[in-house]
Amino acid sequence: MEKYFQYGAASFHYITEGKGKNVVLLHGFAEDAHIWDKQIAFLKEHCKVIAIDLPGSGESGMLEGDNIGIEDYADSVYAILQHEKADNCILLGHSLGGYITLAFAEKYPEVLSGFGLVHSTAFADSEEKKNVRKKGIEMIGQYGSYPFVKNTTPNLFSNKYKAEHPDDVKTLGESGNNFAPEALQQYYAAMMNRPDRTHVLSGSKTPVLFILGRDDVAAPIQDVLQQVHLPKRSHIHILENTGHMGMWEATDLVNSYLLDFIAGI
Repeated sequence: MEKYFQYGAASFHYITEGKGKNVVLLHGFAEDAHIWDKQIAFLKEHCKVIAIDLPGSGESGMLEGDNIGIEDYADSVYAILQHEKADNCILLGHSLGGYITLAFAEKYPEVLSGFGLVHSTAFADSEEKKNVRKKGIEMIGQYGSYPFVKNTTPNLFSNKYKAEHPDDVKTLGESGNNFAPEALQQYYAAMMNRPDRTHVLSGSKTPVLFILGRDDVAAPIQDVLQQVHLPKRSHIHILENTGHMGMWEATDLVNSYLLDFIAGI
């Protein structure tokens, strides 16, 4: 079911399917809730799925104001859950969505019965990564969203998947047409300025799910493996021959790992 919620000056869009435990899915940079379509179709038979278009993505309006941070996106997710009367949930975030998940877990731990990082990290950006983000902001401003997303999207997939599924890679790259440059620049600035949140993992009182791609260059496995031991209860899955997009590259495995995690809570 497609739903809309007014939050300040912005109208937010999200999808709900199924009944049972509340499972919230947060997408990554230059994506929208439909990146999870294969997971929604599978999980809706087992729980209530809430897949959110983050502010500035899909049909959700941007957040207004200067210096919008990851915490502000977490607040918007909380507002939607309050609107849905979802006082308890399992929150799962891909990439940027994982950063928001960690900020949410830090700010609203009482709402969570578990959370997961899907190709994401609790580390802050290194200085090298911050410089890459700054250049990205400049490039988006100069050339627009579409060329930027089209050129960077192939890097998210493993070589194997790119060779076998070129149409999928092209489809995701074409999504750059759907984003205002200001929205992508806002995301990059928020990601660049986010703090290290490894303390959220080490302090978690709930189970934490980690899904890693062996060939992920955006959330390198060597970085994430330094974090998986921090929570008291970790569920760790490494996807072979997979880059940053396990939801597409290894759909059946990701679906089974998500369901096992959800069912165990």
